[in-house]
Amino acid sequence: MKISTKGRYALRLMIDLAVNSGSFVALKDAAARQGISKKYLEQIVPLLNKSGMLLTNRGYQGGYRLARKPEDYTVGDILRITEGSLAPVSCLDGDVNLCERQTSCPTLELWQGLYKAINDYLDGVTLKDLVDRYYKLGADEYYI
Repeated sequence: MKISTKGRYALRLMIDLAVNSGSFVALKDAAARQGISKKYLEQIVPLLNKSGMLLTNRGYQGGYRLARKPEDYTVGDILRITEGSLAPVSCLDGDVNLCERQTSCPTLELWQGLYKAINDYLDGVTLKDLVDRYYKLGADEYYI
């Protein structure tokens, strides 16, 4: 499993919205701060918006903001929206394992364990944790 640019950029956008949570954030401003193409963010925002993660405001001082508090979002939730399944092998992609070899597969438990570890870890990290890390790294300090 490899997290795509879409997933990484979605996390960066969500962190940016959390850090700038006082008002709606224009996509062009978030794109500039994050060094991401506005066009690329325009492809990601509908996924997050459709899933209820964002609130939208049109017009003057319009933009996007988080629909909930940062601690209510997990990295796993965000990545599943942008990446789809986080399964390490295709037989674990759906709710039901349709693999014809599942009853005799010596590696199935290995992949299930890895999948559980991935989900447990990513669901154990919240957007608030990433925002806290952002501040701890001093990302909000500017030097002249």
